[in-house]
Amino acid sequence: MTKTTGVGRPRASGAAASKREARLAVLDAAGELFTGAGYAATTTRAIAERAGLRQASLYYHFPSKEDILAALLEDTVRPSLDVAGGLSAQLAPVGTRLWALAYADIHLLGSARHNLGALYLLPEISSPRLARFRAERAELKRVYGSLVAAAGVPGDLLGIRTDLVFGLVESIAIVRRDQPELDVEAHAVEGADSVLRLAGLGEPDAELRDSARVLLED
Repeated sequence: MTKTTGVGRPRASGAAASKREARLAVLDAAGELFTGAGYAATTTRAIAERAGLRQASLYYHFPSKEDILAALLEDTVRPSLDVAGGLSAQLAPVGTRLWALAYADIHLLGSARHNLGALYLLPEISSPRLARFRAERAELKRVYGSLVAAAGVPGDLLGIRTDLVFGLVESIAIVRRDQPELDVEAHAVEGADSVLRLAGLGEPDAELRDSARVLLED
């Protein structure tokens, strides 16, 4: 586990001390502390120290700890929404697009510097400040649901199958928490394969997987 105490990083100076870099330093420090020490136990002072900033400088970028949490969580969803948007413009079969989205989504959650997906279980998720994150996550789930529907899952099973698909994808965060050295690529492939089975599309072959990866490169 990453050590979560210390004097923080050396303070940036000159051109390196940009607003963007300071903001990213805060997010990186908070991600490390939230997933290590825990959200409730982490103070804004600890985040500022870890980021190499004064606490007042942290508040310039984020008025509260909850604002930092919101920004971190939104960053776990938006890249997948971008992938989903790109896939929607493709003429590939639904199975190929569904596999590509699940594969990319699992990779995002499994390969991020910090295991931010584990924060989805926090009680603070219901906070009004996190409404945008919840809306974007719901939109991502809706995209999965539309692909599952296009795969031919009947209406009476659509909600359940979508729940199972979305839960399977996000489960990488729990697996990663328990197995920090997991093989993300293997989990992404097996997870995407399992998503297709849940959608009733059978066992994907190497040609489908290769085609899906090509879609992600476009």
